[in-house]
Amino acid sequence: MYSPKAKQATKMMRAVVSRSYGAVDTIRIEDVSVPVPADNEILVRNHATVVTAAMGAVRAGASLTPRLYFGLLKPKWPVLGTNFSGKVAAVGCAVSRFAVGDRVSGANMASLGASAEYMVIPEDGVIVPTPDGLTDEETVALFDGSLTALPFLRDAAHLRAGGSILINGAAGGVGSAAVQIAKHFGAVVTAVCSTENVDLVRSLGADKVIDRTKSDFTTNLDAFDVIFDTVGKSSFAQCRPALKANGLYMTTVPSAAILVQKLWSSRFTAKKATILFTGLSTAIDITADLSQIGELARGGALAPTIGSVSSMDEAADVYALVDSGRKVGSAVIALP
Repeated sequence: MYSPKAKQATKMMRAVVSRSYGAVDTIRIEDVSVPVPADNEILVRNHATVVTAAMGAVRAGASLTPRLYFGLLKPKWPVLGTNFSGKVAAVGCAVSRFAVGDRVSGANMASLGASAEYMVIPEDGVIVPTPDGLTDEETVALFDGSLTALPFLRDAAHLRAGGSILINGAAGGVGSAAVQIAKHFGAVVTAVCSTENVDLVRSLGADKVIDRTKSDFTTNLDAFDVIFDTVGKSSFAQCRPALKANGLYMTTVPSAAILVQKLWSSRFTAKKATILFTGLSTAIDITADLSQIGELARGGALAPTIGSVSSMDEAADVYALVDSGRKVGSAVIALP
């Protein structure tokens, strides 16, 4: 057991840090103190993380809403990153579920810190044993898009066998997971991506792939029970003609428009629009989702899609790629 009250020499670690909001040139690699776990916390030697579009948006600070939580004028938690996979390095004296040496994975939504060699997370936070047979890089990629895709498809769309779904942005982290999960649920999947990713998306199990550079999926009238825009490049108004009666449009990208459309359509129209804020779910719910995702992976229904594996020193370039919207699968940062 680790006692945070014991006197310890200050240990240092490398971390991806952004101490101000803005473009990727705010990102630095710094030596910072290794965090000390409290009685109920676990110190993880982190070996891999991912850069997500959501983390890029938090780092940029362009929207006021997340800044109300993460820091109005500057970041409260300058070490970036949410998803992690590594080994338990130390535990607080009240921790009972995990021991030193255990392989663990999860996400620290509350205070970030996953883009560092070490991080702390409460025992009752979002942390699970790493699924057997997966590397740390594969694990963070598996959990990356799946943590978003699963609640949308299961809880919002209530996707069932035989239902038809179109997934826009199918080659991205969320999209690639959504294709596989939708197929597991027995849906008929139409996937939209760019030319260079058609073969990849088809290999994930999509029944039909639309090259967005050659065809406009919204011209397919009354075709889909669900349209899931994983990249926020369409709108409810654009997609309504392509929805069947009582169809559902879902997007992962928050905006004033989608919030108004969600409220309006829930009361006045047969075709609905919705958005979920999956990062605001409780630790219990997210942990349960991680366990279900692990089961899907063990059963062969879901596999990680890794677009790139980069070093910590390349973090700014990875964030630039994610900001560009051209990321394929998950953008992993290895922390050996």
